[in-house]
Amino acid sequence: MQEIRFHGRGGQGAVIASRILAQALFYEGRYAQSFPTFGAERRGAPVAAFVRADETFINIRSRVTKPDYVVVMAARLIDTVPVTDGLKPGGILLINSDQPPEAFNLEPTTGSEKPSYQVITVNLNRIALKYGLGNEIMPLINAPVLGALAKVSGLVKPESLIQALPYYLPARLADNEKALCEAYETVTQKT
Repeated sequence: MQEIRFHGRGGQGAVIASRILAQALFYEGRYAQSFPTFGAERRGAPVAAFVRADETFINIRSRVTKPDYVVVMAARLIDTVPVTDGLKPGGILLINSDQPPEAFNLEPTTGSEKPSYQVITVNLNRIALKYGLGNEIMPLINAPVLGALAKVSGLVKPESLIQALPYYLPARLADNEKALCEAYETVTQKT
């Protein structure tokens, strides 16, 4: 089973991104589930959304506590939310930021001197704004974050994500598709 945890702010699109991802995984013949958790239900408040994917039926109905992938849609959340909690060794932490991965002083999840997971950053806000998705205060990065996640994880094909987009983002569909594809092409990861 693969588990993904999204951390974002209300209005950024973490919940919709998780639903699109689950739908795309379903299109690829896997079982998937997606669900959110909210604190104060207001725009800008921290939000978490969870996705599970497996080749067999998924019986678990709890929050994702040991994710393979963590997506941080607002880098400033790192200062207040323990985004790396439970991240599996060898996992990937994908951060929406214009800063390099080294700019984030993250604690290791094991007894080693450096984190046991890979940190990847990509400026998804820039991509969203390029295509007019949201505004400077709250760029809508749900489509581009999925493109970036698809690239770094290999969990899902971009074509499956694009197939799922119309069900959740029917407005500005062409712009969301372009943003998703650009994010997919933009991400580079160290090996």
